[in-house]
Amino acid sequence: MIVGIGVDLVDIPRFERTIARTPRLLTRLFALAERPLAARSLAARYAAKEALIKALGGSDGVHWTEMEITTDAAGKPWFSLTGSTAEVVAGRGIRTLHLSMSHDAGLAIAYVIADGEPAPAEPAPAEPASASAPAEPASASEPVEPRT
Repeated sequence: MIVGIGVDLVDIPRFERTIARTPRLLTRLFALAERPLAARSLAARYAAKEALIKALGGSDGVHWTEMEITTDAAGKPWFSLTGSTAEVVAGRGIRTLHLSMSHDAGLAIAYVIADGEPAPAEPAPAEPASASAPAEPASASEPVEPRT
């Protein structure tokens, strides 16, 4: 079951200018093994990490250097997650992360699909019912339940 999806697009020349202006970003954003790569490959990896954060629904507990993108013998990219980032992913019921990256014409793109079983949601605290309270309007995505 798809638990989340994320996509990100990076302008490679802009990414290169940012890294040139602020070189310490390399150590903040990339694992040691990623840092020597060409700018276009780093931009694609940055896009992959952003796409993963989007697939997770947020960055709580996620750290940039704990998300390393490596490739297998055939060149297929995959995430190597460590620390609290690995815990966050497992805690959200994600068993598999599918990753696709590309760069061309000055742009880098990455797409992530998080696959697994969603972690059970914690129940919201019950609110006391009031007989005289008017019914609240529901959003377009919520079913309307009658009050008793």
